[in-house]
Amino acid sequence: MSGTESLTLALDIGGTGLKAAILDAKGDHVLPAVRVDTPKKAKPEDVIDALINLVQPLGKFDRVSVGFPGVVRSGQVITAPNLGTDMWKNYPLASVLAERLGKPVRMLNDATVHGLGVIGGQGLECVITLGTGFGFALFQDGHLTPHLELAHHPVHDNKDYDQYIGDAALKKIGRKRWNKRLADVLTRVRNLTGFDTLYIGGGNARHIRLELDASTHIVPNEAGLKGGVRLWDPKLDRAFAQ
Repeated sequence: MSGTESLTLALDIGGTGLKAAILDAKGDHVLPAVRVDTPKKAKPEDVIDALINLVQPLGKFDRVSVGFPGVVRSGQVITAPNLGTDMWKNYPLASVLAERLGKPVRMLNDATVHGLGVIGGQGLECVITLGTGFGFALFQDGHLTPHLELAHHPVHDNKDYDQYIGDAALKKIGRKRWNKRLADVLTRVRNLTGFDTLYIGGGNARHIRLELDASTHIVPNEAGLKGGVRLWDPKLDRAFAQ
């Protein structure tokens, strides 16, 4: 089957939810996406079993793309702060899923995959995702830059970005104070990166009540799945070289 005809199973693994969809070559859904809650304690074998059960009713696909919430390298999980790093460290998730699903698998950080679903390919484009934690990705003229786990960099009063602006903080301090913190974070991200365009995604982007300038865009959460098709772009082959 040629690349233009291939169907991609896109998996978006989150700290609170697991999502899946079958996408055509344009990134459009063949069927509506499906979702289940992430298993409690999120052990690798439990998450994989939940993904397999989620995928079974979806039908045929030719390849698999995975967005994972942490640092990943060569198909292995390095960190998984919102799932439990100790359980996931050095776990060969891509190869395990390939064996269970019988299809080739490519995996990148979830914010990176989200970005692949929305970037225009011009200039310095920054992507942040607001969900269980804080995701970050950066692209130069459509090309991946080395992944930075900004979520765990100190931002305020010994809190990292996950703690300062993540879902637990939103629930604790309320939307008004959370938006004030977000304004601070957006200024820091602009000063750090000097981006031309900023995209904000993730489930908590819906709580934004800030006036955003023309360079900043709130994007659909579905981009975390749609970007999965672009993991198979030949331009990204180098990112998956062993």
